[in-house]
Amino acid sequence: MAQKEWTVYLSGEIHTDWREQIEDGSKALGLPVRFVSPVTVHDDSDDCGVAIMGDAPNAFWKDQMGTRMNAIRTRTLIKQADMAVVRFGDKYKQWNAAFDAGFCSAAGTPYITLHDSAIDHALKEVDGAAQAVARDPEQVVRTLQYVITGVLDRKAG
Repeated sequence: MAQKEWTVYLSGEIHTDWREQIEDGSKALGLPVRFVSPVTVHDDSDDCGVAIMGDAPNAFWKDQMGTRMNAIRTRTLIKQADMAVVRFGDKYKQWNAAFDAGFCSAAGTPYITLHDSAIDHALKEVDGAAQAVARDPEQVVRTLQYVITGVLDRKAG
């Protein structure tokens, strides 16, 4: 019997290499994981609506066109995922990440939050619904390893 390939949705902050760290760490362990994510090219995500559908009458409708188009991808991939990782950075307010966490919860998609302890209070409800709260990408990789293989690597960390 073939080993199950897990699909993990990587949501949130786009300004650091956390996604690559998780992908590289999972690959190094040979985990059967396929990673998916929202569009992470900021300009493409912001401009997709007007680039495809034409000009908007103002900035509000430009944002609405783009966010609705991006939601097709986001909602579909979250519903299809076995789990998600939702990253909150400290530099920007990631309202989209908070929305994704709420959508995961509503859709029944388990999720791990990833953020620094400095924003614990602001994320208490989001963390309260999460299945795990990680502080760094290595903890996410170790969680994936345990969840997928059922084996606890006590030597790591």
